[in-house]
Amino acid sequence: MSLLVVLDVDSTLIGQEVVDLLADAAGVGDEVAAITAAAMRGELDFAGSLTRRVALLEGLPASVLSEVRARITVTDGVPELLAAVHAAGGAVGAVSGGFRQVLDPLAAELGLDRRHANELEVEDGRLTGRVLGGIVDAAAKRERLLAWAAELGATRTVAVGDGANDLAMMGAADLSVAFDAKPAVRAAADVSLPGRSLLPLLALL
Repeated sequence: MSLLVVLDVDSTLIGQEVVDLLADAAGVGDEVAAITAAAMRGELDFAGSLTRRVALLEGLPASVLSEVRARITVTDGVPELLAAVHAAGGAVGAVSGGFRQVLDPLAAELGLDRRHANELEVEDGRLTGRVLGGIVDAAAKRERLLAWAAELGATRTVAVGDGANDLAMMGAADLSVAFDAKPAVRAAADVSLPGRSLLPLLALL
């Protein structure tokens, strides 16, 4: 296999930040948004900030996850990107500091080849406010890209992201693409796409 493209999920593969949608449902939108913004600017450790945000979701019915999935919009150009990479014999993966309960159904729907995300703990039909296992942070995103490339025998890797949590993954890729990204990410990337469409990425590939 020649090509592996790995996409960040929230605000890259999709137009939303899933934790913010969950926070709105829990009535803690403002508190979570403030923590999210600081983390995306690189002012807070991602794992610590995610732990704080998820703790605010304690007690939320797990059924809300289905409602959140229904509100998600896939970014313009994603189906075309998947079709083009697959036609060329390549693979597309998504790695997320978000949650498996949302990413897994989306990955199946889109036909993603690989996916990796955090898992929200659910007990008695409600969120516990905790994440199961290790948190998918910047180091974990980098590890996934390298592991998938080795597993699939990819000779070229492309990483696409928008926040500080994507910088390590982008640094490990042969081509790093900042997508509607924060200033620090645009400065570090090989290429910066300013709009909200991934179609320009096809020309780069």
